[in-house]
Amino acid sequence: MATTVIKNAQVVVTMNKARAEISHADILIRDGVIDAVGQGLNGDEVIHAQGCVVTPGLVNTHHHLFQTLTRAVPGGQDALLFGWLQTLYPIWAKMGPDEIFTSAQVGLAELALSGCTMSSDHLYMYPNGARLEDTIEAAKTIGLRFHPTRGSMSIGESAGGLPPDTLVENEAAILEDCIRVVDAFHDATDGAMVRVGLAPCSPFSVSRELMRDTALLARDKGVMLHTHLAENDEDISYSLEKFGCRPGQYAEDLGWTGHDVWHAHCVKLDTQEIDLFARSGTGVAHCPCSNCRLGSGIAPVRQMRDAGVKVALGVDGSASNDAGHLLDEARQLMLLQRVANGADAMSARETLEIATLGGAQVLGRSDLGSIEVGKRADIAIWDLSGIAAAGNWDLVAALVLTGPHNVRDLLVEGRRVVRDGHLTGIELGTVIERQNTLARALMA
Repeated sequence: MATTVIKNAQVVVTMNKARAEISHADILIRDGVIDAVGQGLNGDEVIHAQGCVVTPGLVNTHHHLFQTLTRAVPGGQDALLFGWLQTLYPIWAKMGPDEIFTSAQVGLAELALSGCTMSSDHLYMYPNGARLEDTIEAAKTIGLRFHPTRGSMSIGESAGGLPPDTLVENEAAILEDCIRVVDAFHDATDGAMVRVGLAPCSPFSVSRELMRDTALLARDKGVMLHTHLAENDEDISYSLEKFGCRPGQYAEDLGWTGHDVWHAHCVKLDTQEIDLFARSGTGVAHCPCSNCRLGSGIAPVRQMRDAGVKVALGVDGSASNDAGHLLDEARQLMLLQRVANGADAMSARETLEIATLGGAQVLGRSDLGSIEVGKRADIAIWDLSGIAAAGNWDLVAALVLTGPHNVRDLLVEGRRVVRDGHLTGIELGTVIERQNTLARALMA
């Protein structure tokens, strides 16, 4: 059985229970699993890491990969959430399988180069024959671990919803396809490269019945649940007007809290909702850049963490970010919490924990998120010898405080997805050219 050793890292940030940082350390990998961490280790393949910081791979817990085809769209650049959606929906309605596949390739490539080894995706529209497996096939070409969610919208404009009627689906057909994709693609075993979740788009684009039935189906199938919640003031007003309660109460009433649930954004959670999430084990995907871009506000991450809520990072869709660099997202998280709560509110190391171990915990992956014996070998190697970190006194803190930084080498299940700053699975220039061709066709 071939082995790989990451040799003589300047510092290994383990994210184990003690949050140990080991200097001049080696990591031995056998069959996709971390076999040993220490000094003097040897393997068949050697990856030299002198002067480098080695961390667990970053984990992205909220994305809309199809949106990388619609960055910086005029008319949506300065809009709030609802107006932004109404601008973009008609454009997204023109997409098909090729657009969904290529856009996912580009989005996942961008994540990989920023140190991400596992990403979720929230695909909630299926125009012109697109299917969830279009994104799953794209993830295979990049080599990332993938947690796609079968999203849905069922209430169109004619029924008082936001999306155009052409983008909504029949609820019985939605549930039928949810069963299909879970049965076809979900892998519950340790080390799984693909797990599938179920994810109605939001409480304002599906019915109460679909929210409830999706939760029942997910529990029956043993998969996780995901949706948008409490994203901005419009979201809260809609919930109070349509449902007579705040979003947290609506979620709890329909079975949308628990260890198998994570919600995106949660910018406007109040104290009672934070306590609910902490007690129930409900996770949060925090998307700081998107929240800034859409003027949604600053999520109460410090208060959530202090209460015991599981919090992870998400880049959100690249039409509302408009980037997909997960390490930069981590820096934004740290800075916003300091703006809201003071300079000592969020350290670089706590930020890195949220971006790695926090993501694994939110996605229910006890086999990932730290560099320990028995964990899967999802590992990022960072070379901070360039100008961005020149003069730093603390390499680990510099990873978050300085930058921007791209990963030098990225391993997923022990396999190199990025080698010396370049993707190993695709010819990136060709994919970007295809992406731009498709984007120009949408513009026309």
